[in-house]
Amino acid sequence: MLLRELQNLLAGLYDAPAEHDVYDFLITDATHAAALAGTQAPPGTDEQLLVAEDEQGVELSLYVDQAVLERLGEHCPLRSLSEENLADYCTALEGVSHFHYFVWSAGRERTVSLLELELQAEVDKYASALRLMLEQRAGRFPGELFERLFERVSFLPTLSADERGRYEEAHRFAARFCRRLEERFLRRRQARPEAMLAELRAFYRLGRHAKLRHAAQWR
Repeated sequence: MLLRELQNLLAGLYDAPAEHDVYDFLITDATHAAALAGTQAPPGTDEQLLVAEDEQGVELSLYVDQAVLERLGEHCPLRSLSEENLADYCTALEGVSHFHYFVWSAGRERTVSLLELELQAEVDKYASALRLMLEQRAGRFPGELFERLFERVSFLPTLSADERGRYEEAHRFAARFCRRLEERFLRRRQARPEAMLAELRAFYRLGRHAKLRHAAQWR
């Protein structure tokens, strides 16, 4: 069950135990996702966290397109993460990241913004892919990962101006933070993976404004 393994990966990475199983909230049909979102058109992306809140509480669903899961089933990133499956891995991981962070925050009575969700997901994609690649390559540092995730990217042309602005801002701050992680903990003569893990866990627990300040100013 790939998404559960990805959820467990994030839970372990951040010492943030999973309080709900992602599969209990998963939908994979675009028509179903559109109906839950109250729209006629299918989702514009292959993953989307659907949230409805009223006085009774919060209802939550995670949409990840079935085709993405099928491709990942054929080329499992937990065995080998490469250019062949990296895009689908990032799609699935982003959805799981949104779900896990939202649930973890709600369990602590913390509200989260869309920008905060996107920023944390950008960091999660980098940190989780880095961990998998280091394990799969016997500790050899994947120097191409940062470029692939933060420099060789494009945004969907169908995004609204507000959506594009939010994605670009999250991407920019996450790139700054993750570049500093590499420079400070991985690229010097003596790597310090435990210190990097501690920094990631501290960042995970910051609120939106503190996350932005930390990513912008941290050295």
